[in-house]
Amino acid sequence: MHILIIEDDLDLGFALQQALKAESISSEWLRRVEQAPRSFHDCAYDCVLLDLSLPDGTGFDLLARWRRAGIAVPVIIITARSALEDRLAGLDGGADDFILKPFATAELVSRIRAVLRRYAQQASEVWSVGELRIEPKSYTATLAGVTLELSPREFHLLLELAREPGAVVPKGALAQRMEPLGEALDFGAIEVHISNLRRKIGAERIRTVRGVGYMLAA
Repeated sequence: MHILIIEDDLDLGFALQQALKAESISSEWLRRVEQAPRSFHDCAYDCVLLDLSLPDGTGFDLLARWRRAGIAVPVIIITARSALEDRLAGLDGGADDFILKPFATAELVSRIRAVLRRYAQQASEVWSVGELRIEPKSYTATLAGVTLELSPREFHLLLELAREPGAVVPKGALAQRMEPLGEALDFGAIEVHISNLRRKIGAERIRTVRGVGYMLAA
């Protein structure tokens, strides 16, 4: 999982990155509206944590710009503003969730998982893709009721592919999302892990799109 943080507070931004890394979530941290991407075509972000009060603009304006452009990336607003009108403006403006500072890391991570679960159209914490059952919180997976013996990298690769079953996930995105587990993976290492994963869940379940990436059969 790869998160974009847009937050101008130095202490909080650093703390968020460290807390997410402890949960095997990679992140990029920006501090200004002008630094935010205008297009997400080349970005591998699964979710955005967006502060409302930024030095050169507001999170409301940035969110509105993204939604006008048809960018549907999940957005969770993180802010100290507690007024009802701010929460309503954020949610009505296209945010997927709203969390007030200060917040517990466990709650933030839980909200991220909930938002991504909805985007992946999964009804519960147990993700279902055909006969595959994946439990992100317990790091376990089963196939037709049989527990799979997966390495941490194999499990995370399977989870990343399961976020978008039937869609191609670029190799670059997979490499970026694996970074919290240690050193960033090169494409050769990804191919080795995918090969091992295919051996365990069936080669037909993971399709290679040459020059692009991989797709988990829906």
